[in-house]
Amino acid sequence: KRVVSGVQPTGSVHLGNYLGAIKNWISLQDTYDTLFFIVDLHAITLPYDTQQLSKATRGTAAIYLACGVDTSKASVFVQSHVRAHVELMWLLSSVTPIGWLNRMIQFKEKSRKAGDENVGVALLTYPVLMASDILLYQSDFVPVGEDQKQHLELTRELAERVNYLYGGRKWKKLGGRGGAIFKVPEPLIPPAGARVMSLTDGLSKMSKSSPSDLSRINLLDPKDVIANKIKRCKTDSFPGLEFDNPDRPECNNLLSVYQLITSKTREEVAKECQDMNWGAFKKVLTEALIDHLNPIQVRYEEIMYESAYLDKVLAEGAEKAADIADATLNNVYQAMGFLRR
Repeated sequence: KRVVSGVQPTGSVHLGNYLGAIKNWISLQDTYDTLFFIVDLHAITLPYDTQQLSKATRGTAAIYLACGVDTSKASVFVQSHVRAHVELMWLLSSVTPIGWLNRMIQFKEKSRKAGDENVGVALLTYPVLMASDILLYQSDFVPVGEDQKQHLELTRELAERVNYLYGGRKWKKLGGRGGAIFKVPEPLIPPAGARVMSLTDGLSKMSKSSPSDLSRINLLDPKDVIANKIKRCKTDSFPGLEFDNPDRPECNNLLSVYQLITSKTREEVAKECQDMNWGAFKKVLTEALIDHLNPIQVRYEEIMYESAYLDKVLAEGAEKAADIADATLNNVYQAMGFLRR
């Protein structure tokens, strides 16, 4: 079974990206055929720094590897290095009803913030590109956080729509194999850590786009910065610490982070921390974060230093990915009635 996933190279990769996505990839690569890519085409849907894009793309790839993505098990590549992503997106946009895109919550939220004059069409059609990212590889599963479930649902609807409009007998008549053109992917929602919240507001997701850097722990933050952010993060005045109290979102979030970073069970963490005050817990959490992130940071520096190695990984990953993607794309062109090249 195949799994695909990716992270945008805008801003710094933070704890939310790591615990919600990248850390889970490490176990998935042992069970599935995995493709992990850097979604640089998605990064241009909002204003971005052209000077930084390629540097951030390399940095994000290095972080994947430093976190434990193993290139003997998984393909790591850059989205724009496989041209089929953009080609399939165009073909899919011809069958995507505009009403489906207008329903997307993320588009509504982001365009409201930026204002109509500043919003490119790409922000509206972003989910069609995401669908093409997934369907190109005939993915069985896609790891998604809560906020991406709506986009995956659109991908599933699009797969079914294309299969209905162009698959089956119609495709066979054009010389194809018939049957379904695309697999309809299932969501893979990680058991915990799918949603790491902001350090300054336990009700908002930890995000690269938040204006305050104090709201997130970046994977490459130095020790003193991590200590300062944990020291200053938002807490409450209740006694003791506990999971799942709706009046204590920050408490639940910080305990969850501690649990995931230490690989302890919820029960172990609840027992260990129930009588702690915030000062004592923040010290313990800071130490756990520094211990966990330090080996990743050391390996990241090594990979960034070996630039030829990183180039080789990305070139080989793109080549493997393109083989799978081109086969799918050729089928779609054929089923949609195009003249063969």
